Amino acid sequence: MTDITLQRLEKRYGETTAVEDVSVEIDDGELLCLLGPSGSGKSTTLRMLAGLETPTEGAIRLDGEDVTDQPAYDRNTSTVFQDWALFPHKTVLENVAFGLKMRDVSKDERRERAQAMLERVQMGGYGDEDPTTLSGGQKQRVALARSLAVNPDVLLLDEPLSNLDKRLREDMQIELREIHDDLEETFVHVTHDQDEAFTLADRIGIMNEGELIQVGDPDEVYENPKNRFIEAFLGDTNFVDATVVQSPGETVAVETELGAELVLPSSSDHGLKADDELTLSLRPEILSIDRGAPGADTTSPADQRAVTDGSTTNAVTGTIANVIYRGSTVRYSVSIDGASVFAERTNASSGSLSAGDDVTLEWNSEDVLAFRADGVRVPLYNP
Repeated sequence: MTDITLQRLEKRYGETTAVEDVSVEIDDGELLCLLGPSGSGKSTTLRMLAGLETPTEGAIRLDGEDVTDQPAYDRNTSTVFQDWALFPHKTVLENVAFGLKMRDVSKDERRERAQAMLERVQMGGYGDEDPTTLSGGQKQRVALARSLAVNPDVLLLDEPLSNLDKRLREDMQIELREIHDDLEETFVHVTHDQDEAFTLADRIGIMNEGELIQVGDPDEVYENPKNRFIEAFLGDTNFVDATVVQSPGETVAVETELGAELVLPSSSDHGLKADDELTLSLRPEILSIDRGAPGADTTSPADQRAVTDGSTTNAVTGTIANVIYRGSTVRYSVSIDGASVFAERTNASSGSLSAGDDVTLEWNSEDVLAFRADGVRVPLYNP
């Protein structure tokens, strides 16, 4: 196993900066996913780690050894590419054994190790096959076996599942996780797929515009996103514009585009003051949706005022504009004072709500995330 240190890594191509000031430490045996949209710098970072690109600035250390200027062939790393890069003129077994041949491993040993890796990725009976006849999933398994056969200190995976269909991609995610747990080697996996990162990763590093914005356990980056970009990128949510009305300390009152004044809890020094602009994130999983008006102890739904219960619950009323059946879930788009908010129910609990129904959306105020105008998260409370 090998630990990795990236220290203030940068890569520039002329006037274009692809990676800027990336620093992270990756532990022995860890599976780190670099997650971000296209063009975020994640693949360039991986290529520098592999030795396929030379950093413009910064340092790369493997087990404490500075390998910044070492070529790829001098590093005991192996890369699985998005396009598999199999040799069409070699058999499946010869493809898997190729890296061992380049390392002067004897013919008998490389055949034995290559066959063992094919067995590990459930391709044991395909050694004599022409790789051009394989399916996409089978090609990916062969590419993975080839990279693992050389027993690398670090396995690098550059969006290796992106060419697979949804079901096969999900199956391969689980297999990759099992292989990592069995081998206990250090993996660095690049993906733009949020579900893939959450399925695979010990930790997730989120990149955007060449910068590594946040690194943490999957639950940490999801529950406590550092800024609005991360909140938007990690999943569907409702962003609601708001303005601070008052912030006495224990609660923060805000006016919103929903035509309602809402109350948010506060137990930290957030520095908010009246007239500050905020964006609230109301994730669909925190919203309950029910037909009709709120309970009798609330204010009138007609005036769209805040509904609070001990300053921990907010609710607004609206009308269902449309209903979208999504298989296991049903999504409801609700019109509220000219704005639109969506909520979801599981299909089993969807009931008989229909377009045109008047409904109440209700949520715990502690579940709301708030972001300043510059996108930085506001620490309204200490979870």
